[in-house]
Amino acid sequence: MDNRPIGVFDSGIGGLTVLKEIMEQLPNEDIIYFGDTARIPYGTRSKETVIKYSFQCINFLLSKNIKAIVIACNTASSIALEPAREKFDVPIIGVIEPGAKAAISTTKNNKIGVIGTSGTINSEAYQTLIRSMDKSAEVIGVACPLFVQIVEEGWEDTDVAMLAAEKYLMELKEHNIDTLVLGCTHYPILRYTLSKVMGKEVSLVNPAFETAKAVKEMIISNDMLKDSLDKPEYKFYVSDDPEKFRRIGGNFLRREIRSIEKINIENF
Repeated sequence: MDNRPIGVFDSGIGGLTVLKEIMEQLPNEDIIYFGDTARIPYGTRSKETVIKYSFQCINFLLSKNIKAIVIACNTASSIALEPAREKFDVPIIGVIEPGAKAAISTTKNNKIGVIGTSGTINSEAYQTLIRSMDKSAEVIGVACPLFVQIVEEGWEDTDVAMLAAEKYLMELKEHNIDTLVLGCTHYPILRYTLSKVMGKEVSLVNPAFETAKAVKEMIISNDMLKDSLDKPEYKFYVSDDPEKFRRIGGNFLRREIRSIEKINIENF
């Protein structure tokens, strides 16, 4: 057993969808979340900068004596996961591999759509990994940059979200996909709108849920479950603008975020 907390980091707020799934699947575990809100977005940064930022986030979480790390950021997962695993002696899980595996096991016609930010889609992280796992898979990536702003404004169930989804997803409907990967941590908030546009015959893969499932399996298999019956403790840290994080983050988690501490990530 291991009573240390799980560490989760993202370039900002979107990783809270991953945190929420971990909270639901591992309800007794303490969790520390860091959002690098001063340096968002990571998707426009160079490979070297993303690795540097990710290592600083990991160093901060390690200073809090965590037992495992979740990279709840698609960009950081695609670029920094393997370098981080080589450098740090702690279990580390990213969001891309669990989502890719779930897409392959879900599809029936081998036509898979991936939606994400421009950075994630242009990196072809999901597309390349899915094709490497199943060479017969046809993978179509579509960037949906407005979705992040729509979610952060709290407009996920409005006509604005529906119109944007209809426009963005038109190409995927034309390709007759039967599986859609939500390749941005903001997008699970839009799943009801996306499901309406794509129709019941298309399965949505939520990498946040799949990542939490992978974390649970890893924690159990390594005998790292918390054995204390104390109420779980959730701590939140950001590198900038705690109040914005509190306001938007509460919508992501569907609960009030009471305590947020701002830290200087450059110190790590």
